[in-house]
Amino acid sequence: MDFTADRLLLFGATGDLAQRMLLPSLCALDADGLLRPDLEIIGTARSDMDDAGYRQFAREALEKYLPADRRGSMANFLNRLSYQSLDATTLDGFDALAKKVGEPQHGLAIFLSTAPSLFEPTIKGLQHAGLDGANVRMCLEKPLGTDLSSSCEINDAVASAFPEERIFRIDHYLGKETVQNLLALRFANILFEPLWNAAHIDHVQITVAETVGLESRVAYYDDSGALRDMVQNHMLQLLALVAMEPPSSFDATAIRDEKVKVLRALREVGEAETVTGQYRAGAISGEAVPGYDDELGKESDTETFVAIKAHVDNWRWKGVPFYLRTGKRLPERVTEIIVQFSCVPHSIFAEKGAKLKPNKLVIGIQPKENIRMSLMAKVPGLDREGVRMREVPLDIAMPDAFVGQHRRIAYERLLLDLIEGDQTLFVRRDEVEAQWEWIDAIRATWEEEGQTPNTYTAGSWGPSASIALAERDGVTWHE
Repeated sequence: MDFTADRLLLFGATGDLAQRMLLPSLCALDADGLLRPDLEIIGTARSDMDDAGYRQFAREALEKYLPADRRGSMANFLNRLSYQSLDATTLDGFDALAKKVGEPQHGLAIFLSTAPSLFEPTIKGLQHAGLDGANVRMCLEKPLGTDLSSSCEINDAVASAFPEERIFRIDHYLGKETVQNLLALRFANILFEPLWNAAHIDHVQITVAETVGLESRVAYYDDSGALRDMVQNHMLQLLALVAMEPPSSFDATAIRDEKVKVLRALREVGEAETVTGQYRAGAISGEAVPGYDDELGKESDTETFVAIKAHVDNWRWKGVPFYLRTGKRLPERVTEIIVQFSCVPHSIFAEKGAKLKPNKLVIGIQPKENIRMSLMAKVPGLDREGVRMREVPLDIAMPDAFVGQHRRIAYERLLLDLIEGDQTLFVRRDEVEAQWEWIDAIRATWEEEGQTPNTYTAGSWGPSASIALAERDGVTWHE
């Protein structure tokens, strides 16, 4: 695994992900001099075009999605690109693809961004053409199945050609700078780790809110729903990073070992600990938007919102609830983690009329990357009518703290790690399967109880039952 690839093969090279994320990320890396000079990037998809046609396609995508100041010498990047059309459902075109890839001097990295139904035939095609050797890495874009069984089928198909140390399962949230900073916050500062446990933390909230509806994902989303689309991967990965024990070192095996322990310690969720919802017509930022059933064109029981009260049953977190919430057509686009510390055991200011609030750590992941800690401070004055206390924020806005640093696309880090062979920010098979086991149990409970989504108005924070889920414990969602 100790090689930096000099060939990168992109499946799904004309798709939306390639246009918005992959090509811009690779161009930005090239502009910063982070790609080896001899790296060749080969795109493949069903679309019929030649090298020049694909370079023009890439140019248009870069002009649309990558800021001009990050493009560098676009001509230099475009010269790295070539293209081979392919129908992955048959073996016929894979020999021509292998010829296009040529003989890597150091190694080949493959990024598979196609429909999951094409994973198995693609793997067989790569084996047929000899593109599965010891110097080949395979990167898989989600979704990796719709449940544990289908996920195992995909992983078995990939494992038939590639050992685990050469498989890179991507979760783009792990490439976000603030998500990585969560590890630095916890394990590079003595301030937090002694308090990071059930003795000092009251609860944790993780919110992933979207303002958009179905957009171009109609068929996929209605088969998936919020639980599979967001909770199974992104949110459980965030939970694992918050709750994991300190790893022995900053390497792929140590970090992923600790994450999977958390996922296996998740308590099975009861019926009363989940709320589902589906949005109806409303308004987002003052603009009218249709309901889910209107966008879909039919009635559906698919949830577009889910809230869960989860528990990690180990010594560190026993009794600490983790409240997870995600949904579409919510009032704002935000992804954040809130760590609510416990109240002080005794307030010496109470007899003076002061009211204290517990400390709160807010880790903003998107759209703004920031870390904010709320502390109690005395309001200036002579205090003749009592002592007044107020929350004062300690705010670290990442763009301000690191002036001159580019705000990178999450895929930049992940693509570079793939090319260089670092699996730290990729998801291991046992993690994926532990996540699916927990999710499948929730879905089974819904089916047994005949649970259907509550409706909520687009532009609201979801069904009222989600507010009650937290308020039963005296908790208010952070908004």
